[in-house]
Amino acid sequence: MNDPDLLRIGTQERDEALQVLGEHFAQGRLPVAEYDERVAKAVGAETRADLRPLFADLPFPHPSALAPPAPIPVMPTMTYPPAMPQSNAVMPAGGRNRAVAGVLQFFLPFGIGRFYTGHTSMAVAQLLLSFIGAGVIWCMIDGILLLAKGGTDADGNELHW
Repeated sequence: MNDPDLLRIGTQERDEALQVLGEHFAQGRLPVAEYDERVAKAVGAETRADLRPLFADLPFPHPSALAPPAPIPVMPTMTYPPAMPQSNAVMPAGGRNRAVAGVLQFFLPFGIGRFYTGHTSMAVAQLLLSFIGAGVIWCMIDGILLLAKGGTDADGNELHW
């Protein structure tokens, strides 16, 4: 069934139509005889098409059953893998200095440089591993890499000189 006016209505829709007709009557838009006639037709209405002529010559409000049907949402097609936005823009330099991060990592090998860059989970791992010696080596190598190649802070901003 493609025509929404052919859909059957229920008691709730009829009651709402009667209420809206009462509002129009109270506003003086309908004389008593015409109001009684429209109420009788609304009580006997079976479909939306039966209600529509009762409100055709009246301004809003109209019963919600006469509102046009909501459009069916269309889901966008998804490609896999999702396309990444292409940009030739250079990432803006963050407020952190790569020399400071590298020197802190190398000379204070307890993850201090990674705390500085905001990589808290990596810094905690380096700190915990430094008690058994492995974290110290990791921190020193990480400090050299930060000095040589740079890196990013926790927000993805490049560390600047």
